[in-house]
Amino acid sequence: MHTIELDDDQLRVLRSALGSYLQAFGHNEADLLRAAKTLLLQLPEPADSAA
Repeated sequence: MHTIELDDDQLRVLRSALGSYLQAFGHNEADLLRAAKTLLLQLPEPADSAA
């Protein structure tokens, strides 16, 4: 088990990057597609910074 700490902006970038990967490249690599989807589901939503 590994733990990383991300601020909300970093979390948004990571979620966006994984989403872009899934849309652009995931269709050819089924195992990576499943792993990326699993990882994306495990990530929390960033806090709303409209304060």
